[in-house]
Parts: sequence; structure tokens; C-alpha cells
Amino acid sequence: MFDGLHHSVLWGIVAVVLAIGEIIAPGVFLIWLALAAALTAGLTLLLPISEPFQVLAFAIFTALSVSGGRLWYLARPVEPEDRMLNDKTARMMGRSVIVTEAIVHGQGRVRIDDSSWQATGPDAAVGEHMMIAGVDGTTLIVAYPIKELS
Repeated sequence: MFDGLHHSVLWGIVAVVLAIGEIIAPGVFLIWLALAAALTAGLTLLLPISEPFQVLAFAIFTALSVSGGRLWYLARPVEPEDRMLNDKTARMMGRSVIVTEAIVHGQGRVRIDDSSWQATGPDAAVGEHMMIAGVDGTTLIVAYPIKELS
């Protein structure tokens, strides 16, 4: 199928396939391999080198491009739009909960969304609304919501 094609064309095809793979399944990794394949295509276009040296060149270009890409991303970190995106406990702060088991002597249970959590805080009766003031492991620290004066 590929008989008669120059090696640089084959490496070019590999580069394009890898670049398309990066577009289809983005992971910011295949692009560096595509760059290495493109550099190998350029090298084989300029120099008549054998297949084993082409593979060696591809391996060297891959190591250089992946290392360079890593350094580039370390120098330009991507800041998330929502800093609490993967911090579930931080996202709970300030949310309203309902007491499902009376909080007596600082211990009880509250409901948040569709789950029940162990809670610590001031004594409260079943059905009272509380606010999450903190999290200690799997225990919510609750307090009475601050009532605004009008």
C-alpha cells in the first residue's frame, strides 16, 4: 500500500493522524508526538537516513517535544474559572441544611441535598435550618444562619 512513497510522506501522514487524534480525543499529549513525527518527516526529507535511524530520530524528537511541552505548560499554568471546582467540602460552605436528628450536646445529623451527614454545632431541634460553617473530615460543622436586621 505504501510502496514507492517517500519516507517523509509516511512520517507526514503519521503526524497528521496523530494531530487528528489529538483533536478527536484531546489530552494535550498526542500533539507532541505529532510534532515529533513532523520533525522526523522534515529530517527524512533533507537527509537520506535508514528506517532504524528514522525511528531513533522520532524517539529523540518525541522526548524533546514532550519535555518541551511539559516545560511550556509548567511555565503557563491554566487557572480554573471556578477555584472550588474539585473541592466538594469548600463548595458546601454557607449552604443551608435541615436538621434530621436533633443536635444534642453538639452532635446530630443534617440533610443536604439527598444525603444525610453527621453534624456538630449548637443544639438544634429536628426541622431547624442551619448553615454549614465548616467541614471536619466527614462531619459538617453547622451554625445558625445569620438573620439580617431590617
